Amino acid sequence: MSIVKRAVGRVVHRGWAYLREAATLSPGSTGGYRFRRLGEGACVSFPVGAIFGEAWIEIGDHTLVGERVSISAGMGPGVDLGPDSIVRIGKGCSIGRGSHIVGHQSIDIGDDVFTGPYVYITDQNHVYDDPETPIGRQWPRNNPVVIGSGSWLGTGAIILPGTRIGRQSVVAGGAVVRGEFPDHSVIAGVPAKVVRRHSAELGWHAPGVVRLSSSA
Repeated sequence: MSIVKRAVGRVVHRGWAYLREAATLSPGSTGGYRFRRLGEGACVSFPVGAIFGEAWIEIGDHTLVGERVSISAGMGPGVDLGPDSIVRIGKGCSIGRGSHIVGHQSIDIGDDVFTGPYVYITDQNHVYDDPETPIGRQWPRNNPVVIGSGSWLGTGAIILPGTRIGRQSVVAGGAVVRGEFPDHSVIAGVPAKVVRRHSAELGWHAPGVVRLSSSA
C-alpha cells in the first residue's frame, strides 16, 4: 500500500509541477500578449492572482511576479483607460506572493525593486469630504505613486496614494506609507517616517544627527 501511495504522490507532484509551468504567464504564453508589455524573461507565477486591465500594465525584463499577486488597472475589466499605461513595473523586480498592486492613474515601480509577501500598493483612496454621504459612495481620489529603483518593501507594507519613495530605500514590514521620502532612506512605522538616512559624510545615521567639527 505504501508503494502505491508513493507512486500516486509522485504523479500528483509531477502533475502540479507541469500545471505550474504551463499556467505561468510569460511573454510567449497566450495570456502574456494581453499586457501592454511583458518583458523578456518576465513571468507571472501560478496560481495567478486577479489581473485585469492588462493593456495598461507594463512589466519589465526578468521581473518575477509571485504567486497570487493581484495587479489591476482601472475599476474593472473592459474599461477604456486611455492611451497611456497606468501600472509600470521595471526590470529585474521581484513582487512577493499575495501582494496587491491597484492602479487607477499612475503607479511607477522602478528597476530592481523587491518586495516581501502581502504588500499593498495603490494610487486611489476613498474620500470623506461629505459627512452625510456614505464614504463608500463618495467618488474616490487618485494620486500617483512612485517607488524608486533598488528599493525593498518589507512584508505587509502598505503604500498609499501620493507616495514617492526615493532610490535604494527600505520600507519596514507593516509600515503604512504616505508622503515623499528621499533616496537612501529607511522608512518605518504607522504612519511611516524616516528612521535612518545615508550620506557620504555620516554613512547610515538617524535623522537629526550632525557631524562634529574636527575642532570640537
